[in-house]
Amino acid sequence: MKTSKYMKTVLLSACSAIGLAAANAAAAEVVVADPDAQVDHSGTLSILTKFGSQQLSPYFADIAEKYQELHPDVSIELIQETDDSVKDKTKTLVATNSLPDIFFTWTGTWGGNFIRGDRAVDLTAVVGPDTEWGRTLTPAALDAFVYNDRNFGVPLYLDAKFMGYNKKIFADLGIEVPESFEELLTACDSIRDAGITPVSLGNKESWPVVHYIGQLVAYNVPTETLKKDFDPATAEYSDPGYIASLRQFDEFRKRCTDGAPNGISYEAAVQAFSDEKSAMYYQEILEFDESATEETTMRPEDFGYFTLPVPEGAKGDPNAIEGAPEGYMVSAASDNIPLAVDFLKFLTSQENGKILSASPYGQPSAVIGGSDEATMNPNVVAGMADIDKASYLMPWLDTVNHPRVAAAWLTSLQSLTSGGMTPEEVMNTVRDAASAADQ
Repeated sequence: MKTSKYMKTVLLSACSAIGLAAANAAAAEVVVADPDAQVDHSGTLSILTKFGSQQLSPYFADIAEKYQELHPDVSIELIQETDDSVKDKTKTLVATNSLPDIFFTWTGTWGGNFIRGDRAVDLTAVVGPDTEWGRTLTPAALDAFVYNDRNFGVPLYLDAKFMGYNKKIFADLGIEVPESFEELLTACDSIRDAGITPVSLGNKESWPVVHYIGQLVAYNVPTETLKKDFDPATAEYSDPGYIASLRQFDEFRKRCTDGAPNGISYEAAVQAFSDEKSAMYYQEILEFDESATEETTMRPEDFGYFTLPVPEGAKGDPNAIEGAPEGYMVSAASDNIPLAVDFLKFLTSQENGKILSASPYGQPSAVIGGSDEATMNPNVVAGMADIDKASYLMPWLDTVNHPRVAAAWLTSLQSLTSGGMTPEEVMNTVRDAASAADQ
């Protein structure tokens, strides 16, 4: 095994007993990347991605092939997972102490668990905001991977949620894009009266509804209160905006969906929208290129989007958007850390960023200048502009919170969606989980 010099610094950490935060008993120090380490372009590099879908999987495969052409003595092993499967796969890899050299991560507590478990390399010296590489990345995206004032992750793309809609259905029914949440509910009534499902929603996996609640909570709860509640040490979850958000969603569920989202998979909901069986579908900007293609029933020119509109009287941030950058970390247990860093630099080049942002991938690159509007879906270009204008990117509730609190959100919101819990009961569950997480 060939190694290169890496500095180490003591980090006292404690980990939660659940989820990803299982402690790494063998690690008492955090590994810190050395910017002067020489890269040995040989050996095997393993990478866990979230690009396992049929449309996305060729991206990393092509990048790996290009990198291996430049460095013939390097062999890259890809573990390609989907948005649904990557969580369980990651937990399994953590439990067996077999994280690959490079692995996908969300921001917030999900990423923080790797730091608390001493499983991620401190990359500040190579990709911090004052480094040459760091200055090539969108500052807000890079900052999202900062923990304890140190950079532990490399953002690959930006993400946010928008309501996709079928322009033809809206036009045929004389419906304008709603400018308030109340107008959205009224539009749903008109669409339902025409015999069409207003919004396809599949919550079988439990996380899709969390995204609706995240956006509504950002509108109804002041941002500083949200940030305080994300930390179990200061969480209260007592702001009335939480209950208001849950009531708004419950009304939305009754008037805009088919009434049984928990029995429908996320993929089935996507397909229903693409097949024009529904008029709307709440989706990530990453999915714009999947909703309407030459192979789907809905034509690309009939696809439009709008931000989930703000409820009347909301007391939070009306310019917030649900979303967060997503990226990659380097395993502290890797034997190939300099090589892993070199690959991530290659991955986040302007050239590869432009490929990522363009159709058919449509993933807005976190690389400055990593997009070419001439090759991109116009809706992705417009969505990226909306992200740039957002005053706050509301992180996913199931990744920004402590694992115990995240689990409470997921399970209780699924019960709310089935009519099994009231908004008040949901918040009692979340508050109890936050209290237990702080003990």
